Amino acid sequence: MEALKLEKVVKQYGDKTAVNGISLGVERGEIYGLLGANGAGKTTTMRMVLGLIYPDEGSIRYNGKPFNSELQAIMGYLPEERGLYPKVKVSEQINYLARLRGMSASEADKSLRYWLDRFDVPDYYNKKIEELSKGNQQKMGFIAAVVHKPQILILDEAFSGLDPVNVELLKDTVRELRDQGTSILFSTHRMEHVEELCRHITILDRSNTVVQGDLREIKQGYPREEVLLRTPGEVTGLDAIPGVTAVEREERGYIVRITEIGAAQRILKAALEQGEVEHFEIKEPTLNQIFIRAVGESHE
Repeated sequence: MEALKLEKVVKQYGDKTAVNGISLGVERGEIYGLLGANGAGKTTTMRMVLGLIYPDEGSIRYNGKPFNSELQAIMGYLPEERGLYPKVKVSEQINYLARLRGMSASEADKSLRYWLDRFDVPDYYNKKIEELSKGNQQKMGFIAAVVHKPQILILDEAFSGLDPVNVELLKDTVRELRDQGTSILFSTHRMEHVEELCRHITILDRSNTVVQGDLREIKQGYPREEVLLRTPGEVTGLDAIPGVTAVEREERGYIVRITEIGAAQRILKAALEQGEVEHFEIKEPTLNQIFIRAVGESHE
């Protein structure tokens, strides 16, 4: 049974359809990617999952059950906009939020101290949010979302405002939660994070689902249009090869755009005739390229 399941969910505001029949399922111990441009319907979908607004049609199930107030205790949410009070101490407000989710005072405090230690910031316990950097405020928001050990976690732009070191720290933490059985609905504009963390995705555009499924299978359905060629010396004439549309010189080689897969073998042959080839790769499409193509085609 899926921990979170949406079936043909619709949300309308007057004559505007914000979400048009979205269906998806998040398994236990899975990070599921929900993607889309601004205004695509992601935030409305997440608000419906959280029970903040209700769908006009369709159903949302949590471990097979409809939404009820008791489910608040098993759900966590990190919003894109930081929601902690700036002038209140970290310990006071996160412990309070954990108790609202059903934890005892001692359980809440123990969990908070665990997470502060996990992020190597135990001294933030008595600090006010406004005393912290934006990145550390984001980490406190993450702790607030997970302090009560939710079964279902909604992450909206979880890594925004973080430096690369802290992005890796939070990615590792999200993977740990997944491995412990947490079901995570993950929304972001950073496609490379989705490729690293998610197996299944849904791409929304203007309230409609335009791409959905296993990311590896989705990639197989799109043509391979780039060749990576690395050589110790220069290779000439690549742009004259049939099927090549563009050649970009890099420090250690070339990125070659192609229109059909047969051009890749012609590129390799030409490079070998002129010298040594250190690396040759027909690159699979990136999620960013798939996103641009899918959203672009839906606008045509």
